[in-house]
Amino acid sequence: MADISYICRRTVVSTKPVQPGKRHPLSALDRAMEHSRIRIVCYYRTPPERKIGETTKRLRESISVMLSGFPMVTGRLQRKEEGEEWVVKCNDAGVRMVEARGKGSVEEWLKGVDREKELQLVHWEDMFHKFYFWSTFYVQLTEFEEGGLAIGFSCTHLLADPICATMIIKAWANTSLLGEQIHINSPLSDSNSSFPPTTTPLINTINHNPYTHLINYYKSSLPKSSTPQTNNTKYTTIALLFTTPMVESCMEMAKPNNGTSILPSPFQALAGLFWTCISNVKGLRKGLREMSICLDMRKLLGLDEGFFGNFMLHRVVHGEGLSGHEISEAAMAVRGVMEKMNKEEIMDFIQWLECNSSLSSVLVCGCDDQLIFTNLEDLEPYSAVFEDGYLPVRVSYHVEPVAVEGRVLVLRAPPEEGPLSRVVMVTLPEDEAVKLCEDGLILSFSPTVLMGFNKN
Repeated sequence: MADISYICRRTVVSTKPVQPGKRHPLSALDRAMEHSRIRIVCYYRTPPERKIGETTKRLRESISVMLSGFPMVTGRLQRKEEGEEWVVKCNDAGVRMVEARGKGSVEEWLKGVDREKELQLVHWEDMFHKFYFWSTFYVQLTEFEEGGLAIGFSCTHLLADPICATMIIKAWANTSLLGEQIHINSPLSDSNSSFPPTTTPLINTINHNPYTHLINYYKSSLPKSSTPQTNNTKYTTIALLFTTPMVESCMEMAKPNNGTSILPSPFQALAGLFWTCISNVKGLRKGLREMSICLDMRKLLGLDEGFFGNFMLHRVVHGEGLSGHEISEAAMAVRGVMEKMNKEEIMDFIQWLECNSSLSSVLVCGCDDQLIFTNLEDLEPYSAVFEDGYLPVRVSYHVEPVAVEGRVLVLRAPPEEGPLSRVVMVTLPEDEAVKLCEDGLILSFSPTVLMGFNKN
């Protein structure tokens, strides 16, 4: 197993300074994610003749060009007094970059990687009391002595969700490969407007009867105590690769038994499978564990592809009354909740959240008490090509802190595995993860274990 040694830490700034006075306002949805963070690791092979250190130098130069299109990434958080809302001052203070070396090759590393080892490849620092000097984004470049590269990217969820984080990585890749610079839809201004014009005005009809289902769910998820609860449970992450034939088989199994031709999506089928199996692992004999699904709402609201900010929402899926052995019931329950999401309900929730801004930073903390399934299958991280002919060989996502009951991420798999192939990353208490790896229903699909127990 390769060991990691850290060479240096530096600050990287953009090649074009931002005009003085520019600020990036944060929405109520941004503020709701204040206590969370995102960590992504992309693994690459490198040309065999490449000297170690050359790739790092090249990427260090291209990231400076890319950052010119993302002024909020190089900015710093600012607020006048404790309790006031955050805003990003776009002062081009830079991004923290860590350079590291790994023994062995990237292939050797991937053969034995687990959660703890993988997080060594993606640097993170918690906010300290002098928040004005705290970098909200971090990059770690780890070159392996016998070939290969790991790009670790981390950021506070306050500024970006996994979609935005992936956008930055792909923009960096395009800059490195093609010299193209991506410009995003950033609501930079001198005001405190919390949402870009594309999402306003909200629903202002006098006789409008607001949708309350989503509002009530978030209200019910508010923490019972204002004191943060310490969780000493040891968690681990397993990652399972399902090829296209495996996913098709799961989708067929997840079809309703009423003779209809409805076919669940890959996410719905895999969510049904893992929801059922995790509920069994947790000891439920009747019904399924109540859980929530986390979905990207950009397409539903018609937002521009370059929109930068948080726009993933949670929605509860009730497990009471569902069979603990029929994944079709679980998959259809997930599908039903997804189909009920609509633009008016989301905008009503956002309007409520903006009017109750003091609740923003604690809302998602309550959601984290549940089992969470996050749909990331629309992301295309494997298109982040920094060098011609060298696609990512694997990409991992982590959302922290870990949800108390566990978190499941459904991602696209490498393209060579087929168009419907998916990677399912499951983070659970260690004893439950061991049992899940032994679950007969999951084993019946023969997925490849990319991370976890009994890999070899």
